[in-house]
Amino acid sequence: MILSIESSCDDSSIAITEILTLKLLFYKKISQNEEHSKYGGVVPELASRLHVEALPKLLQDAEKYFKNLKAIAVTNAPGLTVSLLEGVAMAKSISIALNIPLIAVNHLKGHIYSLFIEKEATFPFLALLISGGHSQLVEVNGWNNFKVVLSTLDDSLGESFDKVAKMLGLSYPGGAIIENLAINGDEYKYNFPVPLLYSNQTAFSFSGLKNSVRLTIEKEIEINDEVRQNISASFQRVATEHIILQIKRYLNLKENKNRYKFLGVVGGVSANLYIRNKLLDLLNKYKMDLIAPELKFCSDNGAMIGRFGIELYRTNEFINLQDLKVMSRANL
Repeated sequence: MILSIESSCDDSSIAITEILTLKLLFYKKISQNEEHSKYGGVVPELASRLHVEALPKLLQDAEKYFKNLKAIAVTNAPGLTVSLLEGVAMAKSISIALNIPLIAVNHLKGHIYSLFIEKEATFPFLALLISGGHSQLVEVNGWNNFKVVLSTLDDSLGESFDKVAKMLGLSYPGGAIIENLAINGDEYKYNFPVPLLYSNQTAFSFSGLKNSVRLTIEKEIEINDEVRQNISASFQRVATEHIILQIKRYLNLKENKNRYKFLGVVGGVSANLYIRNKLLDLLNKYKMDLIAPELKFCSDNGAMIGRFGIELYRTNEFINLQDLKVMSRANL
């Protein structure tokens, strides 16, 4: 079995996965949303302290599996340095205590492998990674063959949802709140500009849209429930139209036509059902399928780290204790 640890931001999570069958034998997660919500976003120092409290509790619950462990997989990049350090420190300690090897896991690759928790991966495919820190379209042509073909020029989609929620006086995290408000809103009430609509550039960009929402809020005399619902719905529609536009531009390129049979959507924002449905509509036109993780595995979790960790275990991709370092920034 592999023990996996995730602490890249504000979620503490540990999982145990059986190497041969890929079966998830143990999985627990402790979220810090309540503690950070009063500040309107993640406070790194607070996140670090909360990991110190949460990770040992989770590890204690997994203790009965220790005798069968063959390796420890841990997120070491990218993420908040002070948060990553807590998970890596624990992984090193367990490695020494049990005399088993370490596996360093890129958090982004973990998200992509959340598509294959408890099952084998199939290639090739496209992956849309949309989260609080990342917005990328990735070609996945093999188990460790990732190529980013679209990325954001500025903000991530998840961060934009959080910032719009904060502008409306709502709590953190904002993604689910905006999605729920949008259900009862008029998505055409506000004509926010679709980013890069009149540009041939293939990239994501959300800063201009976010600024347009801010200016609209400032002009409103009163921010009541109806206004919040309408702004949420209009923002969500335009942000989604932008994503669809950029993926469509990519798929329309001659060299990309009929290359992929499915697209996997991953990351925290992949839990948004409005976005999933719009992606389905797009992919139907290209005769492609949409796959996504279970909702509980969309946000940061130890199970996805363990799943990619098994791929690294299979190819003996271990790392020495002294070489295991954290990196706040890292690419696929």
